[in-house]
Amino acid sequence: MDLANFLIQLLNSVQYGLLLFMLAAGLTLIFGIMGVVNLAHGSFYMLGAYLAYALSAQLGSFTAAIVVGTGLSVVFGLVLERLLFRHFYQREHLDQVLLTFGLIYIFEESRSLLWGDDVHGVPVPPLLTGSLPLTDTLSYPVYRLFMMAICVALAVGLYLLIGKTRLGMKIRAGAFNRDMTESLGINIKLIHALVFAIGVALATVAGMIAAPVSSVYPNMGSSVLIMCFVVVTIGGIGSVRGALIAALLVGLVDTFGKVLLPQVSSMGVYMLMAAVLLWKPEGLFKS
Repeated sequence: MDLANFLIQLLNSVQYGLLLFMLAAGLTLIFGIMGVVNLAHGSFYMLGAYLAYALSAQLGSFTAAIVVGTGLSVVFGLVLERLLFRHFYQREHLDQVLLTFGLIYIFEESRSLLWGDDVHGVPVPPLLTGSLPLTDTLSYPVYRLFMMAICVALAVGLYLLIGKTRLGMKIRAGAFNRDMTESLGINIKLIHALVFAIGVALATVAGMIAAPVSSVYPNMGSSVLIMCFVVVTIGGIGSVRGALIAALLVGLVDTFGKVLLPQVSSMGVYMLMAAVLLWKPEGLFKS
């Protein structure tokens, strides 16, 4: 592998890792702060991809589709938390697993009724269709760089929200001790609703920006859900910083594994997870 190919694969691994981070960050927030095992998290990713397909066709603009889709995902998250998830915070994890497992089938059937079972494509915006030359013969798509920029911007925004704002302080307090937080007059139900909506929005945006690259197809959320749980396990449940580092590690191992050792590439990520858990059973970082 020459330097140019190495650079391309490195960029691919970073782009994939950052996309995984957006998914895993929402999952680790919902589980680490609210204590909810959400198996339907991959369905939010699928929802984002189908929203990008439907809204970009209706609005004629991929940018407008992202903006409108993000707003719809926040509203959807708030409604879903209020109607369903709020009643399962104090229930056993098995009850949560059964609820969210059932939601997967509901979302899939709803998707089939609304958009059918065909594979759809979402065109790349005209301004992002070019490539950035790396050598005389190799270049890298501008749209993938745009995806990385969106993921980095959201990662920075999430860090500032949780670590530098009063809302973030309340979120951390609620995760540490719910009863004490409520006794201080903080509306923990509202905090949980906002956290859930943020988690849904992150997964939905990830699906929207990934749609032009990966296409839009049924059951696309199932494939990313397993990787999300791998990232959360490696990084440490409830740790956003851990999710970022773990997602980048998974991206590197998965991408370079497929290039260098394609026969055993499917094992690489799980071998990484096993090695990390043998070293630190709680993951790289604590909540």
